[in-house]
This record gives sequence, structure tokens and C-alpha cells, in this order.
Amino acid sequence: MTPGLATRASIQLANAPRARRAGRLGTMRLSRLIVSVLVLAVSGCTSSTGPGAASSPGSATAPAATQSPPRPGAWDWPNYHRDPAHTGLAAAAPPAGPLSIAWTRRLDGAVYGQPLVVGGLVIAATESDSVYGLDRATGTVRWRAHVGTPVPLASLPCGNIDPLGITGTPVYDPATRLVYAVAETTGYHHVLVGVSVASGRVTVRRDIPAPDGQPRFDQQRAALTLAGGRVYVGFGGLFGDCGPYRGSVVGVPGTGRGPLLSYVVPTAREAGIWGAGGLPMARGTLYAGVGNGAATGGAYDGSDSVTALSPGLHRTGIFAPAIWAADNANDLDLGSLSPVLLPSGLVLTVGKRGVGYLLDGARLGGVGGQLAQGPVCPAFGGAAVRGTVAYVPCASGGMAAVDTAGRRIRVLWRGPAAAAGSPVIGGGAVWVADWDAGDLYQLDPATGHVRQRIALGSPLPHFASPSLSGPLALIGTMSGVTAVAGA
Repeated sequence: MTPGLATRASIQLANAPRARRAGRLGTMRLSRLIVSVLVLAVSGCTSSTGPGAASSPGSATAPAATQSPPRPGAWDWPNYHRDPAHTGLAAAAPPAGPLSIAWTRRLDGAVYGQPLVVGGLVIAATESDSVYGLDRATGTVRWRAHVGTPVPLASLPCGNIDPLGITGTPVYDPATRLVYAVAETTGYHHVLVGVSVASGRVTVRRDIPAPDGQPRFDQQRAALTLAGGRVYVGFGGLFGDCGPYRGSVVGVPGTGRGPLLSYVVPTAREAGIWGAGGLPMARGTLYAGVGNGAATGGAYDGSDSVTALSPGLHRTGIFAPAIWAADNANDLDLGSLSPVLLPSGLVLTVGKRGVGYLLDGARLGGVGGQLAQGPVCPAFGGAAVRGTVAYVPCASGGMAAVDTAGRRIRVLWRGPAAAAGSPVIGGGAVWVADWDAGDLYQLDPATGHVRQRIALGSPLPHFASPSLSGPLALIGTMSGVTAVAGA
């Protein structure tokens, strides 16, 4: 499902030109010895440069960018919001401090997905159908894999990304040392590629036939999920909801060989699984946020829901608001925010209407089966979680810190009004972006007070979310990747 057309949030989601704010860029002084160690950490990576302007380091925190993590993997960010539940919590991040631009790397297209971090390598995928491996300390391009030709907006029936290439956040498999991404290519193909993080070589390529039979109208925006050797891929529609698409999930073997699994929402039309946060997983269950479908009365059709899926992609549970028919009729569904998985086993869901529903993750409750509900905000993207508190991205009025203690919904505070990006947590701070201005905020997690704010020097894609890796916050922009020191 694409963003609602009947809400203020819908207007914000159009890809209008954004104001550019110049980031303060300086020079970075790096210890040659430490840089050499980091290069060895990604040994096997080629030094092919590909497209990309020179990185622009900042001097204030250069040594921090090359510190060693407290333990192997502690600073990795292998998938959307770091862990399988997509909590966005970087527990090993050092204390947050003053912010400066560490480096900026221009790539061959916009980076809509979160950058990943594996050891000393930052992995970014672009709308030009390229996957890059960048040096974490300097932003230098270590390798580039160009995997296809993206689809120009002029050849799409609707939409707002031009060109349309790799949009969903990739996922890394430590067992195979491959990073997986889904590229849209000319001819309306969706292709899963597996790229070696050591060399940048493409070792897996598998076309994903559209389960709904409508590849021209399907868009892959949801973050990828890895479980049991399979990559799970969610599909929704293009911005504007044109054509007869239906939301679906496909499970692809990480080897690229073997049968595909699929689930298609049992509606006549729409019900996209498109939320940028993808399908978080806990206790062997995938949770999908499903958009508005065709039915606006009569029998319920599986849309406007949180749907629980087994690894075999069998539906094992579902929740829908009692007002699902009105949600469907007015494009006010739950598909805009990926389900929020809490450590307690509860699930929080908040959609375009702005009502939060608290669910039992083991028994979602069916239609009207919530444990609690309450006003939150129209929410888009992916939330972050720590303990009983969920940090929910809001389309207007600032992100909301939502406490779920006692199985109730209570908004503790709202963040900066313009910061509508998807938040993450680390170093004793909440991090959230203003995609229109191209700013990154560092907030007090207890009060929402702004501690730091920095201009990134580039507009950001919608639903932009930083990745935290030690003292760095890495964020995709409309032209590449920027690393901020002080995280």
C-alpha cells in the first residue's frame, strides 16, 4: 500500500524538491596505523571505485570513527533496525556527544534503505541498482556491484521514485557473508541478488515472479528479513495505488535455488505490504502490516491488519480494527507503520488514522481483538523500542514516545515537529531525521529534548532512518551516504 491520499501525510510523501542545507565539512585526520587495521578487517574487498565523489571528512571526531568495537560484531548493523525484531536499539553504542560530519560519499543514486554495517564495511544500495561497500572510517568505495538497469518513472503507471531501483533495506547473512537486496529492473522484474561483502561479487541472482501476477504495479519498499536461510520480501504498490496489485510476501532461498514460498493478501485489490520497516520477526513469527484493501463492507478480506505468518508463509493470526471498513474506504489503514514488537511479547500497531492498538503477539485477536487502544499519531515508517517504550515516527507534530507498561497506551512526549523520519536508539539518545530539511536530531530519550542537531548537506528520502555503528550515525541521502560522528 502506498501512503494515504486523503491525509496531510499523503502530501508530505510526494517527492517534492527539498531545501538543501550545507553541512559543516572539515578535514579528518586519521591514524595511518588504525586505518590499516580497518582495511584489513574488510580484507578481500576490491578497491574499485565506481561512481562517487571524494568523501569529505570532519576533523573534530576523526579518531572516534576508527575506535575498535567493545566485542566482535557489537557495532554491526546487519539488517533494518539492527536485529530480527527491528527494534532499532544499538546497546553497545558509546555515549552520544557533540555532532560533526565525519564523511560524505556521493554514489550513483538515492539511498532509500538503511545503510548496513558489517565489520569495517558500510553497505548501501541505490535507486540506480547498485550495491556499494564503503570503508566505515573514511567512506572510500571498496567495491561496487551494479546489478541491473532501474525503471524510469516515465515508464511506470504511477509512482514517485525516479528511477526505481533498490528501495527496500537489504539484509546481511553472516553464515554466507552475502548481503541480499531486491532490485527492480527494466521489464518490471524484481530480482534478488546476493553480493559477497568480501569482494563485491554477485554470487546469487534470482528473479522473483510477482505472486499477484502484476509486476508492473508492484513495488518492493519493505525492508528484507532473513530467517532460516530464506530472505523474506514484502511487496506493495506504487505511490498512487494504480493498477490491480495485491500485497504479498515471498520467501526466497538464500542460495537462489529451490522453491519459492508466497503469501498473498486475500483481497480483490491493494492491501500492500509496503512499510519501510518490513516484516519484523520474533518467536518464529513474521509480522506484516497490511494496507487498505478492496472491501468497504460485507465480509472482511484480510486487509487493514497486522498479519502473523509462519516461516512457511502460512497465516497464523490476524488483527484488524473493528472500523476496518471505514479505514479501507478512507485510506486510513495500518499498513503505513511496520508492526512494533515489544520485548514483553506485545505488539503495537499504529497506522494512518493515528490510533494505536496494543496486541498479544501470540494471539492477535482477530477483528476488534486489541488489548488496549489510544490516540498516538498518523504513523509512517519503522519504530524503535527499548523496554516498554516505543518511539513511533509521526507524519506531523513530531515523533511520539509511547509507553505500553501495564498493557495500556500512553504518549510520554512528542519530538521536533518536522522530524518525521524513523527513529533509532543508542548511546543514551534517540536519533531521528527531518527528511525535508536534511537534518539529524539527537534527543533525550526521557523527555524528547533536543540535545544536538546537525545539517547533513543533502535532502533525505522519505522514512529515512540512521544506522548506528559505534561513534557513527550513518544515513542514506538523495545522493549517497553521510556519516555523522558523535553518535
